[in-house]
Amino acid sequence: MLYPLLTKTRRVYDLSGVWNFTLGDHDPQRLLSSEELMVVPSSFNDVIVDKDKRNYIGDFWYERLVDLPSVSDTEELVIRFGSVTHQAKVYVNGTFLGEHRGGFTPFEIVIPDSFYQAGHIKLSVCVNNCLDKTTLPVGNYSEEVNEDGSVKKIVKENFDFFNYAGIHRPVKLIVRPKNHISDIAIKSVLSDDLKSADIEIAFSTSKSIDSYKITILDEDKHILTETSMNHIHLEQIRLWEVLDAYLYTARIETFCHGLLVDVFEERFGLRKVEVKEAQFLINNKPIYFKGFGKHEDTFINGRGLNEAANLMDLNLLKEIGANSFRTSHYPYSEEMMRLADRMGILVINEVPAVGLFHNFMASLDLDDKDNGTWNVMKTKEAHEQAIRELVKRDKNHPSVVMWVVANEPASHEEGAHDYFEPLVQLYRELDPEKRPVTLVNIMMATPDKDQVMDLVDVICLNRYYAWYVDHGDLKKGETGLRKELLAWQEKFPKKPIIMTEYGADTLPGLHSSWDIPYTEEFQSAFYEMSHRVFDSIPNLVGEQVWNFADFETNLMLLRVQGNHKGLFSRNRQPKQVVRDFKERWRAIPNYHYKKK
Repeated sequence: MLYPLLTKTRRVYDLSGVWNFTLGDHDPQRLLSSEELMVVPSSFNDVIVDKDKRNYIGDFWYERLVDLPSVSDTEELVIRFGSVTHQAKVYVNGTFLGEHRGGFTPFEIVIPDSFYQAGHIKLSVCVNNCLDKTTLPVGNYSEEVNEDGSVKKIVKENFDFFNYAGIHRPVKLIVRPKNHISDIAIKSVLSDDLKSADIEIAFSTSKSIDSYKITILDEDKHILTETSMNHIHLEQIRLWEVLDAYLYTARIETFCHGLLVDVFEERFGLRKVEVKEAQFLINNKPIYFKGFGKHEDTFINGRGLNEAANLMDLNLLKEIGANSFRTSHYPYSEEMMRLADRMGILVINEVPAVGLFHNFMASLDLDDKDNGTWNVMKTKEAHEQAIRELVKRDKNHPSVVMWVVANEPASHEEGAHDYFEPLVQLYRELDPEKRPVTLVNIMMATPDKDQVMDLVDVICLNRYYAWYVDHGDLKKGETGLRKELLAWQEKFPKKPIIMTEYGADTLPGLHSSWDIPYTEEFQSAFYEMSHRVFDSIPNLVGEQVWNFADFETNLMLLRVQGNHKGLFSRNRQPKQVVRDFKERWRAIPNYHYKKK
């Protein structure tokens, strides 16, 4: 899906701001009261201050009046949502126009011509934040009957972050040609010496066209070549490198009867991604991933788009010496992906397939028994949709170097292989660049029990030795961590290993002369132990800390106002251990850290 850009043939109007809002029922034929208001984009949970409202589950409504621009006979009006979490039904003047399921990818609603003559329209959006065993993420849904006979809907997250909801990303009103460019896919093949590239640009249109022109521009918008063919050869190319990004632009113009119909510009980078001989290669050089699992999580905004926080996070990431992040545990905003492209940050891109583990919270005791997960989960349809929409949205981003099919599923249970095999294959079929695919493995799915890692290209592990396993015992933790990593290396000697999560909850300012968990001293000792092990494993090619910053979670015994494994506090203040990471990561080169 194309990002909403202003071009010679397209106009874009931002509908962000304050909307009328209500929790519960509303008739879209009627005008929604302005008694309660909500900001778009944001999570309603942290803007609203009533405790019961903050934890509300069910339908809730946004509504606003929209003044319409002039529209010619050859144009159409489109409402585009960056994301609505988790389900949206869209109405104009009380008329239902469409819906979308899935809370982290964009969708469009075309407004019928019959509304164009009015000076304005009433835009109403019914959002629902229920999660169950058919949705991604997975939730545990139930209902309670209140004393007054009303029904209270309840969702217990089957995952360890807060179920923020709302219109989380920008809403745009777009005027575009009825005969418009609807999708663009850019595939590049670099020469062996990486000095030239053959580029194939495929695009689709909503109607037939007579001809087209493709123009390639450099980063300064100088024209490099123009052609009426979709195959382009470039010499003396500038590579997109880690922390040294370079972006070209493909301008596509379509014509009918000699007249310009539509024009769109898509940025892209030229780089090569390959997994070979237990190494992850970028531009034929072995990369070492240094970075984080993150969350879209800030004070007040919740999971709502916060571009200032995004830029600050990536500035902090670069300052500490990191080069990558994983979009745990859902696709991040398009704005974040475009920022990573510009800053040369590597992205491991994840669908919201989290909670695929029956009785997940009960399993924190690390029991490896079979809970019958793959007989209980009914998520296949949602999972396929999530993969299709993610690849469609992000296929042209040079920052995206690997896809994630799921985070911490019950991959040690019977049925896991049959569930994941077609999903991994779906990624490979859809992605024109054929990026590597991985699954992020949970602690219980050890090398002797896991059933799915033969399907993927890279072994990604979330491990918490000396935290959830042998809590506080760094000596046992080191022994266990080294033993398991060596076992993975022995089982899959040709596959690289990335530690996608490791960490220890730490409260800023809590100190001890002894290695006591939750203190800043223990956090430093925990990471020192972990890094000592990582450096001894030849096939381990990356370390991504859990987490970049503290974040909000649901209420449970293990969490005191959220998860505190961040290297930074939730308001982005550094913990003591940041100095240790800065010293380590700045000393580790992006390329050729572990030579084969």
